[in-house]
Amino acid sequence: MFKQRVITAIPLVLGFLALLFNLNPLNFSLVMVSIVLLAGWEWSNLMGLQAKTQKSVYLALLVLILGVAGLSLDLFGALNVSLGQTFCLAASCLWAVIFLWVQGYPSSAILWSPRPILGLLGLVLLSTTWIAIVLIIHQPHGPWLLLFAVAVVALADIGGYVAGSLFGKRKLAPQVSPGKTWEGFFGGIFLQCILIATMASFMPEKITIVMLLALVIPVSLYSVLGDLFESMIKRHSGVKDSGTILPGHGGVLDRIDGLIAALPLFILLFLLLSPF
Repeated sequence: MFKQRVITAIPLVLGFLALLFNLNPLNFSLVMVSIVLLAGWEWSNLMGLQAKTQKSVYLALLVLILGVAGLSLDLFGALNVSLGQTFCLAASCLWAVIFLWVQGYPSSAILWSPRPILGLLGLVLLSTTWIAIVLIIHQPHGPWLLLFAVAVVALADIGGYVAGSLFGKRKLAPQVSPGKTWEGFFGGIFLQCILIATMASFMPEKITIVMLLALVIPVSLYSVLGDLFESMIKRHSGVKDSGTILPGHGGVLDRIDGLIAALPLFILLFLLLSPF
């Protein structure tokens, strides 16, 4: 399994980097729509939609919302960062509610599992993920900033996987995801500390370790929450993976669940903490 994960991950990483550093912010934002739609298709599966017509209608709604969001943000003109921040703030607050649902599972399922609510959650969370990507990539040095955000989430995942596999004993959320452990959680935090120390040595003096801590640690925690939330939905739906498109990884949602939670918070904190 680990070998297959690595084999699949290499072209994914190379492809992402090629797009990130060769496309302008507008074109990169538009390409990311396709990723969001793939995730939307998998979300429709987790909702229990069977007919292709139902799934197509759900994707059409997602396209409509993304289109309205793009026009509202003036994607093709002077980007409305303030409005984007409002959307991301709403999403980050919603994730605080989702945290309570994860803590209260399975009793909390009555609140979020009805198909209309789960469908609405997917539309909101996936569209605000795209909005966060748009805001990040349009910042000065946007590709590097987005790469940094993705690295934070990836290291939380890698640290959790490695430390959990080697040392994992105490379950982090046994009702939601029996495979995740506290040892894995702290393994992810350990890698975040290494990332912060490394970044601090390259950053201008205006960017302090305290600022990096205030940015990286909350984003890392949110990424874990995103992972747990998707695990909760899959567990409730009785499936192991959100899809099969990525051998060794599952589906698109299985790869971006941490990003869905983390990116809106990342851009909010970055804009708040940035000294420039």
